[in-house]
Amino acid sequence: MYDVFSLPPIHFPDHFVWGSATAGHQIEGDNIHSQAWYKEQLPEFYQEDPNRAVRAPSGKACDHYRLYRQDVELIAALGHRAYRMSIEWSRIEPEEGRWDHEALAHYRDLLERLVDRDIQVFVTLHHFTHPLWFDRLGGFAKADNRRFFERYLAFLLPRISAYVSGWNVINEFNQWGGLTAGPEVAALKFNMLRVHALGYRLIKTHSTAPVSSAHAFIHWFPRRFHDDLDRRMTGLADFVTNEFFFHALRTGELVHPGVDAEYAPEVKGALDCWCVNYYTRHMVDARQAGLDGRRFRHKELKMIPMRFYLEEMYPEGLIANLERLRDYPVYITENGCACDDDRFRIVYLALHLSALHEAMERGVDARGYFYWSLMDNYEWTSFVPRFGLVAVDFQTFERTPKPSALFYRQVIRDNGFDGETIRAFLDALPTLERHGR
Repeated sequence: MYDVFSLPPIHFPDHFVWGSATAGHQIEGDNIHSQAWYKEQLPEFYQEDPNRAVRAPSGKACDHYRLYRQDVELIAALGHRAYRMSIEWSRIEPEEGRWDHEALAHYRDLLERLVDRDIQVFVTLHHFTHPLWFDRLGGFAKADNRRFFERYLAFLLPRISAYVSGWNVINEFNQWGGLTAGPEVAALKFNMLRVHALGYRLIKTHSTAPVSSAHAFIHWFPRRFHDDLDRRMTGLADFVTNEFFFHALRTGELVHPGVDAEYAPEVKGALDCWCVNYYTRHMVDARQAGLDGRRFRHKELKMIPMRFYLEEMYPEGLIANLERLRDYPVYITENGCACDDDRFRIVYLALHLSALHEAMERGVDARGYFYWSLMDNYEWTSFVPRFGLVAVDFQTFERTPKPSALFYRQVIRDNGFDGETIRAFLDALPTLERHGR
């Protein structure tokens, strides 16, 4: 059990970047030209999960595309100094070769409003979604299709770069294909490394802001810590999802189980910083089928009424992960939890910021932190997981800041916190009744 009230005073460096993060498809709504929207309309979409009651199409999501002006004011009122967002390729180029200048104007207005409020903007150029036409041509699985992404960036970058303080080319491609160790997955990851490098080089012709791709930094942990088989399988899981990415960007050598290594000189050094998305640890059990990472689960600990991956907070994993990234500055581009009781979110925030601070004391050059997510959103198949600092009524789209949003605002104002800050916010909150399960 963590004693958050005993945490010592924690202060972050001057100019530390504090903000929150979102993704276009998860908040904008009506992203009708994307491959994600298309798949949400298929009958199979509802058959992939036995708990069908929680599955839903994105629909209007948070209606952010319409309400973006209001949301900019909300971000400013919450004291955020930075905002990570994605621009939807499917809106800018809804049909192959046709540019939607109204959509471009929309994003430019959003970016300009953020900058006018002294909010630094970190832009993700591909956050899991792309145009349906591109998907039907084979998407990123076909190496030749890189030319379409290159053409898109050549159109977009000179029109928005003046507003952008940081870039992610792609979000979390390191976990595409899961833990499969085979030729097809390796080819996809090798292609994505080259896509990342392509994006990096193009951005650098238009912008001096730091560039990376957001990495889903999974902390793999052996189910039986001293069991040799569990430890070996943990090492394999870590390499397939984490180390192949770091190794490629550091050396230009593309290595993955099941295929011969390749050398891509353009990949070496194609980053200015590491961007890390961290949530919790995954357990590895060598005696379970496949290479699946078994997340820690406790049958009595359920923060939301569905099977989901945040039934444990493990801030120590953030320290262990970041200690591997001492060669470049680091931004935490996602960190957060889905819960019904906002007390849990406040504790989660405090413990992970404490862990981040400890990693910095150990020599990690962390420059910023983005909480996931600014608001409750569409979590790719469902509206049930609530990650937001701001509650959203998905019928009226009314936004209501949660106490955790006010706690985070205080952290930003003070550039840190202590145990008494946490106590003040937790003592003011009632404990929610647990779900009947």
